[in-house]
Amino acid sequence: MGMDIPSQLWASVLRKFDFWNSASFWWVVFCVLCHWFYKSKAIPNKPTFTADDVTVIIPTIHNVFEELRPSLESILACRPHQLILVTTSDKHEALKKLAETLPAPDSIRVMYTAVANKRLQVCEALPEVKTAITIMADDDVTWPSTLMPWILAPFEDPKMGGVGTCQRVRREPDGSLSTKIFNWLGAAYIERRNFEISATHNIDGGTSCMSGRTGAYRSEILTSHDFLEGFKTERWRDYILNADDDNFVTRWLVSHQWLTWIQYERECEIETTLENGIKFLYQCSRWARSNWRSNWTSIAREKYVWSQQPWCTYALHIATFTSLAFLFDPLIIYALWWGTEGWELQTRQRLFWAQIIFVFGFTKVVKLVGLFRRHPSDIVYLPVSVIFGYFHGLIKLYALMTLNMTSWGSRPDGDTNDNQRMSLRPRRSDSIATPRPRSDDLDRLLAHRKRSPAVASPEKEALIKHDRAFAVPLCTGLQ
Repeated sequence: MGMDIPSQLWASVLRKFDFWNSASFWWVVFCVLCHWFYKSKAIPNKPTFTADDVTVIIPTIHNVFEELRPSLESILACRPHQLILVTTSDKHEALKKLAETLPAPDSIRVMYTAVANKRLQVCEALPEVKTAITIMADDDVTWPSTLMPWILAPFEDPKMGGVGTCQRVRREPDGSLSTKIFNWLGAAYIERRNFEISATHNIDGGTSCMSGRTGAYRSEILTSHDFLEGFKTERWRDYILNADDDNFVTRWLVSHQWLTWIQYERECEIETTLENGIKFLYQCSRWARSNWRSNWTSIAREKYVWSQQPWCTYALHIATFTSLAFLFDPLIIYALWWGTEGWELQTRQRLFWAQIIFVFGFTKVVKLVGLFRRHPSDIVYLPVSVIFGYFHGLIKLYALMTLNMTSWGSRPDGDTNDNQRMSLRPRRSDSIATPRPRSDDLDRLLAHRKRSPAVASPEKEALIKHDRAFAVPLCTGLQ
């Protein structure tokens, strides 16, 4: 039997449009498969590292330390060797009182710095680390009690430098409609991130940023002199940058040929909180600035990612400069309509709607499948996600125009010392700057004498002989 008319039409469309050979289609399919087939490193029977080999560092500037109790108790339930909390000097006593009421207070150490600066707070704690593994975490994360064996498992590979975890956002089912919407946007952001970093790690082991919410690293990396010096003096343009700490750590691992991994298991899935109101937009702009600064540094200045993580460079780093949905989505749809000019109108319309379904029914949904599986009712928020995706493009452009801003904008006391997060680089000392040549320099006098065969005056000849006698090379005094 021959093909029916609709089948013949569809076959003709496929031959003409060659949809199955389009790069965008296979790019999405490739990422989906890499995410679905991603496997975490298994826990070994005889692990090299245990919880007793771990120190946890948490910098905090929280205003109400009692609110940190659930998070800190969940971390202490994993029984690390030591927990180091670092706050500012004016909050030191209050945090110390909280630490004394937590489980295992003998394993907790409270330190402080003069200013609220995450990099400086971390650097204050790192010299006190005596264990092989250091975990840096935010003060609002909640750990499952099963986290430790999973996050340590990849370190069986001696080349493994850093390990992250999958994440989820704490949901607010009893909030107002606006709270639920912002809460879902935050959950969708984290879910997309889980999808992207699992896919890129499965392809070439790369990621644009190991999240600072919870990350485990070899202590030898973080406590090395070169790392600490670079961590405290990273530059952006004419400034010393004290924001984007997790981006710096990630780039350091790449530039020093350390491997990274993500443990994508429910047993090591951490829970975090994001803003559930207008302050969420401040968080988005802060993240966007970090992406612009760090990804530009990775691909244009340091350049290690090009050879070590080519797919990640294409999919995540370069995407920062091209993923403006409000601009590219209409162009893609228009390109299809323009490219099929001259075809039968019915065929063009079918292709047009097929492209619409592909863009909005697949590419906008596939990264959120995990979220919809856990919360099927969240499907009602999908239109909000699409609209916010277009609005986020404007946030990215605003972030590009305000790269020198480092303010939090989303937490109390977060910007008390914001002027120190991006400070002008100190002027080079005049004492070590090469001085300008002077007219009476010995080299100039000798050169002038060679150019002028005339006999020098007795006074000048005596001066030249005197300078020659005392012109001892600098290295002579060092022998």
